[in-house]
Formats: sequence, structure tokens, C-alpha cells
Amino acid sequence: MTQRLATPAEVERIEELLASFKLPTLAQQTVQRLEQAGHELALVTLLELLEAERDERFRRRCQRLLKGSGLPPGKTFDTLDPTRVPKGVLRKLQELASGEFLDRTDNVLCFGLPGRGKTHAACALGHALVQRGRSVLFVPTFQLVQSLLAAKRDLELPRALRKLDAFELIILDDIGYVQQSADEVEVLFTLMAERYERRSLLITSNLVFGEWDRIFKNPMTTAAAIDRVVHHSVILEFNGQSVRAEEAKKRSPAPHKP
Repeated sequence: MTQRLATPAEVERIEELLASFKLPTLAQQTVQRLEQAGHELALVTLLELLEAERDERFRRRCQRLLKGSGLPPGKTFDTLDPTRVPKGVLRKLQELASGEFLDRTDNVLCFGLPGRGKTHAACALGHALVQRGRSVLFVPTFQLVQSLLAAKRDLELPRALRKLDAFELIILDDIGYVQQSADEVEVLFTLMAERYERRSLLITSNLVFGEWDRIFKNPMTTAAAIDRVVHHSVILEFNGQSVRAEEAKKRSPAPHKP
């Protein structure tokens, strides 16, 4: 195989990769040292090795992110039945999978009656984002609220919120099932306020905004919560038949004919 010299673009890429690996001295001196030693032909091979290292580091990062995400393993786009999701919603989900909305700190709000596929779609988006190296946490809202309540009792709420801030996206599943005590409302609202215009939320709910007073009770708190999640948001509406009801119907034995 004929050896060749690295192009200027490849030389620049070598330096960029070494810098991204937090090896500043190597980034500054490797190319110069090899050229001075007459080993210019080694630069192409070096770039190939660095790109392999980059790919392996990214693979391991995605594995770590998935392990810490809490995402159900089976709820991906591959297992999402496209006939169960409105076409416009499906197109928007695929667009969101690029992750650009996280850079804008936009929120995603999924509304629909129980069994319409909101949770599966939210998890599928979460899995797609993790495969792009984005940090995601999936958690039932009631579970996270209870965790924050425990942190508040232990005077550790600020620390708990800082840990959650490490996730670019938090998927709050079934926000309508929060038990609605004053303390629970307070920590849920605090989380929303902390992430406002800084980090993204994806919320699934069987309650439309007009019913959120059942969650937050106080009209002022309800309005403030809605204002924070709606500003810079994408709203996805899930309609159609209940997926769970249809599956249950298929599992039911056929009626006996006399």
C-alpha cells in the first residue's frame, strides 16, 4: 500500500483530537516532533488511531449515560409502532432526536389520555439522545418528587438539584399523578424554576393545562408553573385509541359462540 503525507486538514484534526483528549502538550508538539524526526508518513496512521480512540471513548460514554438514565430498555424508536402515533408527532420526535432543542434549553410537553403512547415516545426520544452522547434522566414524577422531599427534610435540597442539573434533559413521566400536598407542589415547582431557561424538561401528562390546578392547587403557582414550561417549548398531542386497551383486547379470548 502506497504511503502518503497527511493533508493540512488531517494535521489540524490530529491537533484537535489530542486537545479534546485533554493532552495539550501532545496537541502542541506531536506533529512538529514527528516532522522534525522525519516521520511525516506516520501522521496518517496516527490520525486513524486517534479517531479509533475517539469512537471508543464515545461508545463508552453512551454506555455510561444509558446506565445512569433510568430509561426502560425496550422503549425505543425501533419498538414504537408508528401507526399508534400521530404522523405530525412522529415527525417532530424524529426532528427532536437531533438534540438541537437541548442546546436551546427548550422543553417538550406530551399530552394525551392514558395509554396513548406518550411514555414510550418520550423514552424513545431519550434513547435516541443518549446515543448522541446527551445526558438524559427518565423518572416517574411522583418518584422524583418523593426523592426531593427527602432531600429537603435532610436539608440537602440544593445539593439534590445540583445533581439533577447534570442532566441535559429530565423526562418527568405522568406529572398528573403527583399527590398534590403543599410540600410536594413546592419541590416540583422549585425543580421547574431551577431548570427554567437553563436545562430542558420533557413532561408527559394526561391533564391539559386547564386541569393543572389539580396538581398545583394555588392558581398563582399553577400559572407560574405553566409559564415556565411553556416558554420555549414544543407541545405534542397524542390522540387515538389506547394502546394498552387494544393490546388487552387482542389477548382476550374470543367470545364463545353457542
